[in-house]
Order: sequence, then C-alpha cells, then structure tokens
Amino acid sequence: MKKKIFALSLALILALSLAACGGKDSGGSAPADTQTPADSADSAPEDSAPAGSAETVKLSVAASPTPHAEILKQCVDILKEQGIELVVNEYADYVVPNTAVEDGDEDANYFQHVPYLDDFNAERGTHLVSVAGVHVEPMGLYAGKSDSLDAIPDGGKVALPNDATNEGRALLLLEAQGIIKLTDSSNLAATPKDIAENPKNLEFVELEAANVPANLDEVDIAAINSNYALGAGLNPVEDALAIEASDSPYVNILVVKEGNENNEAVQALVKALQSDTVKDYINNTFGGAVVPAF
Repeated sequence: MKKKIFALSLALILALSLAACGGKDSGGSAPADTQTPADSADSAPEDSAPAGSAETVKLSVAASPTPHAEILKQCVDILKEQGIELVVNEYADYVVPNTAVEDGDEDANYFQHVPYLDDFNAERGTHLVSVAGVHVEPMGLYAGKSDSLDAIPDGGKVALPNDATNEGRALLLLEAQGIIKLTDSSNLAATPKDIAENPKNLEFVELEAANVPANLDEVDIAAINSNYALGAGLNPVEDALAIEASDSPYVNILVVKEGNENNEAVQALVKALQSDTVKDYINNTFGGAVVPAF
C-alpha cells in the first residue's frame, strides 16, 4: 500500500513539474509568425524604427512657400532619422494655415508672428499657441513709381498689407522714416485712421499681403513682408528703400493647437528648427533678409 501511494505521489509531482515548464515556454517564446503588430512594435527599439515602417510618425505642417517651407525642408532628413515623416504643405495666404490647424487638418503651421496669432485667436475664437520662435523677416518699403522715399509726390499712393498687425507694423515703419506720425506709436494694430500727421497727404491702398508685390506699379511705394518680397524676386537687404531694425519683435513662430504643445513629434521639430543646421542654412541662403531668432 505504501509503495502504491509513493508511486502515485511521484507521478503527480512529475506531471506538475512538466506542466509548469510547458506553460513558461509557451508564454515567453511564442513563434514569430504569431506575434501581433503591437507585440512587434514593443520589441523594437524606439529610436531604430526604419523609415516607412509601421512606427513612422507623420507630421503635417502648413507653411508659406518662402522662406518657411524652404526652412522646414531642411528638417526633413533630421526628423526622418527619428522615425518622423515631415510633410510640408504650402499655402499662399494667412488664414487657411490657421484654420487648418484649428480643425485638425494640419498638425502645425509656420508662417506668422505672435501679434498676428493673438489677433487671429481673438477675432476667430481659435485655440492656437506658439511653441517656438524661429526667425525674423524684416518688413521693408519698396519702390513703385517713386524710386526713393524723398521722391514720393504729394498725394502719392502707399500700398499696405491689410491684416491688422502687419498693417500696424507697416505704419510704424513709415513713421520711423518720418513719412507720417501716428497718434500712438506703441499701437501695433494701428490703421490709417490712427495717423495724426500726413504731410504729403498720402493715399493708403490696403491689400492682402500676398498681393502687395503685384501692385508695385500702381503705387509710389509699398510695405512688403520679406517672405512675399523674396517670392517676388526682391532682395530685402539690397532692394528695400527702408527696412525694420533687426530687433523687430515680429519673430516668426511654429504654432499648434492648444494641448499639442508637448507632442513628441512637434518637440522634435522644434529642436530641428532651432538647430545649427537650420541656423547656418538661414544665414547662408537669405543673406540678412531672414534672421535666426534663436
């Protein structure tokens, strides 16, 4: 009887031991062809995902063609090494890039400065925030019918960008040249109605910023944002009759919808935009017409 009990106990112990080993093996060494995509992703190093793999993150950014899109394109290879596909979509206006980010059609945009962003949020109820300053594009005054500021005739025409902050910026530049005097020189949202003194009785032609260069032949001088000047073949450093000082507060920024500031791909783009590679590109390409702000 004791022998039978001993034999049964030994058999039970062996069975339990084999079952335990079998369970451990099946849970820790599943065949490769039974792993789910999530399992495969978890097992791969985060910083070694090949371009085009399931781990590649797509980051879509809206930008003005010049210089914003050109600057962003310098970041494509930098981000590719981190498993991020940077897609740059070019826009020719100052409205859709913001509404596209607000609506989620774009992850970020890069074309504007803080005063414009603040004004846009206030007027349209959007929830957009700056995540990084990248560069300054000094606004300039360019010759149309008049080849110098002194040659502007009485009653001459001056073209201005018609969006709130850039129009005020243009008027401040005109004031700095002694052409007009504003009621409040600190008012960034000034319009022609805020002009206190206009000795030459100038007529102000308010146009969408992108259309100002095309109307140079119709006015005596025009205030043009550097990105549109560059797009029209004008060199702000060489061709402008007057240009903003390099300490302009109008730094161009990378913008996202509120809540996405700490997104890993967005922060990777911030680091790329503020890298030495981009700084050198800006300095070597634009010759002072675009100035790094970092």
